[in-house]
Amino acid sequence: MSLNSVVESVTARIIERSKVSRRRYLALMERNRAKGVSRPRLSCSNIAHAVAAATSDKDSLMHPKSMNIGIISTFNDMLSAHQPYEHYPEQMKIFAREVGATAQVAGGAPAMCDGVTQGQEGMDLSLFSRDVIAQSTAVGLSHGMYEGVALLGICDKIVPGLLMGALRFGHLPGMLIPSGPMTSGLPNKEKVRIRQLYVQGKIGREELMQAESASYHSDGTCTFYGTANTNQMMAEFLGLMMPDSSFIEVDTPLRQAMTRAGVHRLVEIGTQSSDCRPMAEVVNEKAIVNAIVGLMATGGSTNHTIHIPAVARAAGIIVDWEDFAQLSAIVPTLCKIYPSGPSDVNKFNEVGGLPTVIKELTEAGLLHRDVKTIAPNGLDDYAKRASLGDDKKVVYKPAAPSTDREILRGLAEPFHPGGGIQLVQGNLGRGVYKTSAVSDDYLTIEAPVRVFDTQSAVKRAQQAGELDKDVIVVVIGQGPRANGMPELHGLIPSLGVQMDRGFKVALVTDGRLSGASGKVPAAVHVGPEAQMGGPLARLRDGDVVRLCAREGVLEAKVDPKEWEARALTKPHRAPLGTGRELFTLMRDFAPTAEEGGSAMQAAMDREIAAIGDNIGEEAEV
Repeated sequence: MSLNSVVESVTARIIERSKVSRRRYLALMERNRAKGVSRPRLSCSNIAHAVAAATSDKDSLMHPKSMNIGIISTFNDMLSAHQPYEHYPEQMKIFAREVGATAQVAGGAPAMCDGVTQGQEGMDLSLFSRDVIAQSTAVGLSHGMYEGVALLGICDKIVPGLLMGALRFGHLPGMLIPSGPMTSGLPNKEKVRIRQLYVQGKIGREELMQAESASYHSDGTCTFYGTANTNQMMAEFLGLMMPDSSFIEVDTPLRQAMTRAGVHRLVEIGTQSSDCRPMAEVVNEKAIVNAIVGLMATGGSTNHTIHIPAVARAAGIIVDWEDFAQLSAIVPTLCKIYPSGPSDVNKFNEVGGLPTVIKELTEAGLLHRDVKTIAPNGLDDYAKRASLGDDKKVVYKPAAPSTDREILRGLAEPFHPGGGIQLVQGNLGRGVYKTSAVSDDYLTIEAPVRVFDTQSAVKRAQQAGELDKDVIVVVIGQGPRANGMPELHGLIPSLGVQMDRGFKVALVTDGRLSGASGKVPAAVHVGPEAQMGGPLARLRDGDVVRLCAREGVLEAKVDPKEWEARALTKPHRAPLGTGRELFTLMRDFAPTAEEGGSAMQAAMDREIAAIGDNIGEEAEV
């Protein structure tokens, strides 16, 4: 089928908007390839330092005609998804030697768990940890010893950070290698029930702890379709992972075989190869559009309305929420994965998974098939199902239709004709709304507001009965400039209780809510944020607000003259403690969420713009 006209027009608009920045990015990557740091250009002393600790690989590393893979690892044994990475470098070195190559750990990057820091002071560091990860990735790759890059990461800010850093070395081929989800634990419906009972004071902390431990019970990625698993989807749709590698369970023979196949493939497309596939060529405007389409079709995390723009900008590509909105209007929702439905990613993978989704979308003309990927045959390879062959190697066959229509459907009978994330806008600014998890009865809420500036204040009000009415809860001072934009997921159990009591409830905030936002209607990432004088700072308790995902409306029903005359709420003081003061510079210069929320990238863009089209030559100075 021919390409959908909206997909085509959105892509053309992104290409035109990005013409200058993309040209400059590609010029810099060509400079990196032709004149930048690499093994053939290192001095004998440079190389001696790099191989001093090597053993059996020393001879190969000293002679740059062989392929050497640089591994950026985000291993730690506090984060369940990343604990399996402890032994990956050892295995990957063996897999590389099997095909005449070598591998070295180029560097490590921090990997915080948003589940651990949720509702705590440490969450204020979360979004900006993405910049630190990008910078750490660049530090590791700056040694110039590598002809390809393997990125070991899965969770929330970690994958976007790895991609942002690696794309500044986009002359190199790169691949994301996941470790897989944990086995399914406590059913999600039961987990929600226990959390709400705790909020209502009907059970104690011990019962809650037992339920949480049964939900998050082993190594591997959490199994709900939040930001971590949406990251895997994004990487597959970008063509930066082995096909069908997202949701193979951790510590299984197929998972290890996929890692082995990934290492072998990376050697095949390395800079020494005749089929070199640099990241700068894989991540182009069409690939970014494919990632947005995947986000809409699967009902993924709202965090990716920040992460995809940030990753795109790292490759010189500029996207905005209008692009998301136009694609959302024509991309149907094909998936119901928790929190949009009761089933987790393991069940989703069992009934068809991403290969079935990609097959449906390509056949409907909703994806660019003519893209370069790390797989040999482009996006068509991602519409294939992986399994373990008799020789213990990965084999592929065409994806089959879904075996469970309650989890995954085809284009002929989608869950919803539009995408899972909508743009809402009006006199309160612009925000995003995850519709895939919200009942149709709640897609429009019009009610008086209560304005808060902390999560804890909302919880206290709920416990005191002050929210026992139809209400839109507004939480301000939660954007990048105010406190680093922590997730406010801790509000969902409290607001969910109010919905169960029969009240119409919604949340509006300049903060984030995450991919696990659940059934509560919410406009998040609203900008300009209150800290920068955005219109949320004009709201007062009792103002009536209309939030409508169907019409894309976020509006205060206040007389325009009165609205303009109102004083703005006083900006928040900078948070201190738990290391938050170390991130003051990032808060002070952070751009909007729609621009990606990266202070590092905003500064980089300004520097590149100042240099202009001589960037390749300027890099030599």
